[in-house]
Amino acid sequence: MPARDASQNQGGADRRERHGPGLASMTLVLTAIWALGLFTLGTIVHFERAVDASLRAQVVVAQMRNAEGLLLAAAFESATTTALPDQELTTARLGAAKRVFTTHLVTLSGLGQTDAPARIGAVSASYFVFVDRLSRLVTHDASRQAALELGESQQPNGIRARLTAEFERADSAYGAAAARSRMVGLVATGAAVVLLLLAFSLVFQHSVRGRWRAQRAAMTDVLTGLGNRRKLFADMEDEIAALTGEQTVSIGIFDLDGFKAYNDTFGHPAGDALLNRIGERLAAAVGERGEAYRIGGDEFVVLTRAPDGRALLTAARDALCEHGDAFAIGCSFGVARIHPGITLEEALHTADQHLYTNKRSTQSGRRSEVTDALLQVLAEQDANLVFHLGHVAELAADTATACGLSHDDVRLTRLAAELHDIGKAAIPSSILDKPGALTPHERAYMQRHSTIGARIVAAAPTLEAIAPIVRAVHERPDGTGYPDGLHLDAIPIASRIIAVVDAYDAMTSGRPYQRPVPTTLALAELRRHAGTQFDQTVVEAFATALTAKERPRQLHERHEEPGERLVALV
Repeated sequence: MPARDASQNQGGADRRERHGPGLASMTLVLTAIWALGLFTLGTIVHFERAVDASLRAQVVVAQMRNAEGLLLAAAFESATTTALPDQELTTARLGAAKRVFTTHLVTLSGLGQTDAPARIGAVSASYFVFVDRLSRLVTHDASRQAALELGESQQPNGIRARLTAEFERADSAYGAAAARSRMVGLVATGAAVVLLLLAFSLVFQHSVRGRWRAQRAAMTDVLTGLGNRRKLFADMEDEIAALTGEQTVSIGIFDLDGFKAYNDTFGHPAGDALLNRIGERLAAAVGERGEAYRIGGDEFVVLTRAPDGRALLTAARDALCEHGDAFAIGCSFGVARIHPGITLEEALHTADQHLYTNKRSTQSGRRSEVTDALLQVLAEQDANLVFHLGHVAELAADTATACGLSHDDVRLTRLAAELHDIGKAAIPSSILDKPGALTPHERAYMQRHSTIGARIVAAAPTLEAIAPIVRAVHERPDGTGYPDGLHLDAIPIASRIIAVVDAYDAMTSGRPYQRPVPTTLALAELRRHAGTQFDQTVVEAFATALTAKERPRQLHERHEEPGERLVALV
């Protein structure tokens, strides 16, 4: 495809690549969900422990009931034996039973956040006093009185009835607490499951969207939003595979003309803005009838199945053009029709060839206009110089052909030969037309014309390619030329051709400081300096081209040796 004028702009576009929803926001949401999930899991653990504590408390309450029975058994044990009551033994047994009861009460106090331990503790203190009284009555042989008082204690508001009531209240309270904790735990478990599912759902959704965005980004030009080269190839493969019968697909390849000059003049940000604008216009022009792509730099492509494909592609070309007070962006394009059985490479190659043909014709017209203007500048200074350049250009083209150069390189050589002396427009006529030898200062000034000429032609985009040729016309294979002292391999072949032809024309046409010489002597002089001042291969190719041309010229015959002076000042 054509060389890209806008490759620099792609880097700026990459730095502005468009992203989907922010990763930071998603991370924040997921962090909040995970935090809630962890809090919920903590809640589950807490309430499971609460359930365990409540159930354990119920067990301890039951154990305290048993301990309360042990107290009564210890108090009445001496009444059930035939042995004489032993107050110390009874007191010891009561103390042991009380310690068991108190141990259970302490354990209960560490389980759950209820007032049951305090209430039981308050009643049990009075109950211990009551049991001690019963024990004393029994040991003093008043078991009947003890039994009566025990019975009274079981009546409402009696001490044992109150203690039993506290046991029942505590058992109910701990049972209710266990039920509540179990319910809260179940709810928390459900909430944790929901939160985890939500988190996994968001992660999965974000992953899917991220993959979709990545795929879309991989298929999208980040500056214009059009499809990129990868998407073009994928779509073309699909289109070609789907073609049947007489179906066809049209493809147009577009290359902007003048975009590099626009970039150089207004800067890359302005170039990006221009590409974005024309990209939007291209998408609007194509609409639903096709697909538009930017495949890099200033190259665009349109793919369409529309019956009026040629008209659509013409509208696309118009959309890619833009003109202003100080700039003009044109567009060259090539079109190809894709039929069933054609390959992707064949379709692109055909469109590419048509694009090149269109671009060459466009540039050729513009190049001719610029060339004519520059030659007119020289003509205003010296009409004979323009005639000399025309003759040199014709001989240079013949020599380039004899050297085996391509058609395009032959045309480039002819153009460079026409303009290789354009820098002399900046040299005073007092130096150009001086009949005698130039002073060292004048010679140095004269040698500036090659660099001046290169700058002049480089200022015109259509002539930019010949600037290196113009600059190197006076370089020599042995490295003694100017302005850069290049050696043979570093000198463009077109420059070497122009150097030979220019020297020949100077010798055979004459100069203010010398008379013209015959063709045979001029060729002999070129061969004598081949390998040092001139490229030997080019000299022989020139001789061949000159012979084949068979165009005799009327020369002033002189039989003197031309010597070093013939070509030294060329």
